[in-house]
Amino acid sequence: MEIYLIRHTTPAVAKGTCYGQTDLDVTDRFEEEALRIREQLPAAFEHIYSSPLQRCRKLASFLFPDRDIQQDADLKEIHCGDWEMQLWDALPQAELQQWMNDFVQVPFPGGENYLDLYARSVARLEAMLLRPLPAAVVTHGGVIRSMLSYITQTPLDQSFAAFELPYGCVVRIEKKEAGYEYQIK
Repeated sequence: MEIYLIRHTTPAVAKGTCYGQTDLDVTDRFEEEALRIREQLPAAFEHIYSSPLQRCRKLASFLFPDRDIQQDADLKEIHCGDWEMQLWDALPQAELQQWMNDFVQVPFPGGENYLDLYARSVARLEAMLLRPLPAAVVTHGGVIRSMLSYITQTPLDQSFAAFELPYGCVVRIEKKEAGYEYQIK
């Protein structure tokens, strides 16, 4: 009864850029990173899911070339709205500070808040758990962090400190009788 959450490889974007649902490609280190991910996965999965954004689709297709991959918009990263592809340092400081003070409830201007991301991520996780497992999910850091917060009951405002999720990490979630266990590789 396992789900493997796989974070996409390093995106091709300048450091310090705010991005979420922007459809970014990945760096030229993609294949090297993807091969390391493949080594951490079991041989067989009942279902494969992916965010429709190319940084996830590309990885899912590489890892599971002969499989049907279900793309799901609920697995997209948080929508950063008007701040998509803006440098964090160039954002209006008053708006940025308001968002930083309560990023869980305050939405990105024209976008989502963390509760929105959490709600759709958890709904998708619960639906996956009703289907045959194991499953692989190629997605984004925010989605993985939301799912881990849910299964561990970690408050969302503490989730960044609680879960370190580098690009290309694999999180194995195992459903047990008394709850869930997880391991980040």
